[in-house]
Amino acid sequence: MEGSLNMVGYGLAAIGPGVGIGLIFAAYINGVARQPEARSVLQGIAILGFALAEALAIIGIGLAFAL
Repeated sequence: MEGSLNMVGYGLAAIGPGVGIGLIFAAYINGVARQPEARSVLQGIAILGFALAEALAIIGIGLAFAL
């Protein structure tokens, strides 16, 4: 078997941030649907949550290549 199992591990680890991003935007859409006037407040919170969840995936791929 050739190759590295690091990429298989990263592929499995990328499921977490993917699910997290889906939950963040599902909650954002639900919140805006319930209170459209709170869109500007919720949008900032959703973008911050997206950035933090995506940072986990970026750190993971960096570690997969480093190890």
